[in-house]
Amino acid sequence: MELLRLATAGSVDDGKSTLIGRLLYDSKSIFEDQLEAIERTSESRGDQYVNLALLTDGLRAEREQGITIDVAYRYFATPRRTFIIADTPGHIQHTRNMVTGASTADLVLIIVDARHGVVEQTRRHALLASLLRIPHLVLCVNKMDLVDFEEKVFNEIKSDFRDYAARLEIPDLTIIPISALNGDNVVDRSKEMTWYEGSPLLRHLEEVHIASDRNLIDVRFPVQLVIRPISDDSHRDYRGYGGQVAGGVIEVGDEVIVLPSGFKTKVTGIDGPGGPIEHAIPPQSVVIRLEDDLDISRGDMICRPHNRPHSGQDLSAMLCWLAEDGLQVGKKYALKHTTRQARAMVTALQYRLDVNTSHRDREAETLSLNEIGRVDLRCTVPLFYDEYRRNRTTGSFILVDEATNITVAAGMALSPPNL
Repeated sequence: MELLRLATAGSVDDGKSTLIGRLLYDSKSIFEDQLEAIERTSESRGDQYVNLALLTDGLRAEREQGITIDVAYRYFATPRRTFIIADTPGHIQHTRNMVTGASTADLVLIIVDARHGVVEQTRRHALLASLLRIPHLVLCVNKMDLVDFEEKVFNEIKSDFRDYAARLEIPDLTIIPISALNGDNVVDRSKEMTWYEGSPLLRHLEEVHIASDRNLIDVRFPVQLVIRPISDDSHRDYRGYGGQVAGGVIEVGDEVIVLPSGFKTKVTGIDGPGGPIEHAIPPQSVVIRLEDDLDISRGDMICRPHNRPHSGQDLSAMLCWLAEDGLQVGKKYALKHTTRQARAMVTALQYRLDVNTSHRDREAETLSLNEIGRVDLRCTVPLFYDEYRRNRTTGSFILVDEATNITVAAGMALSPPNL
């Protein structure tokens, strides 16, 4: 079955964890002992109902404060699709956690409280979803039961959010009125909101089209390891290159080029987990066999001769700063991009982006925790990358502080500086 990765976002106490709990509960994706455990915990806390948010808020601090702090992953399946949910924090102090959890998502659920409408944090998360190039966005107007299921309230929030979203790059936007606590329009259609003619949330998640979101044009295969038999004499001539397809469709017989060497060769075979296959697409992990014995190692890139990624030591990118210590222009960091590693120095901070207003502060001298900005970097070796908007895999990277081994930033590559 097709896999859909989705992330939740929204302000504190908008009901993100409750919504996920309701999805799991109504789709019968939790065990009886899990339900009994949250029933006991809800009773001991004095809750007047079964608090489904406890299914995802597992940290003691989360349960005490009633907020999500860390990213919690939950898995469930329906007859039509399997799902991985990343329940991300809504508080501004944990923006980096939201970015981390949403970075691999195909779809993001942004939750708003129907009583408060679109607030600053709603706009912040919509902007982050746009920067992260998440193809599908669903705005869930939650707690409709607390505004008497009024269609007018929903329409006002819908209009307000659409006006803001028009300034962002959001390819697919859907807005659904729900009550996560009662289950209205979550799995089953609400009897209280007959004026809503769209699909309930789970049906939308099952039907949203994600197959065309992957880049199937630009062949990109970062080599992770070289595979050679050690003891089996019958396969002593076997030589393959393992890795995960990052873009395009690789077929047996294709002419390819290996970067950085520039040598051309042909694909003679592709081995998947179950044996030989004729073609591979993202995000399959496969072993590619080539016609010629070339000097290929981890970090090299296999692509098409006339469709190559950008190559260079200079890189412009948007950075989301993840560390307590701020960005230092001129400091050297370790950079990890696909399977390639390098050292990189931030040569300039072009501007800091205000995620609330989209204002670009060109006078900024550093990036602090949870802040986002555009930077220029200089690497010790050439990187083979695409713009993040074109390929999220080959367009993303991380920076690591070599002294502490802490991941300090997540980066999204832009067009090369000379273009």
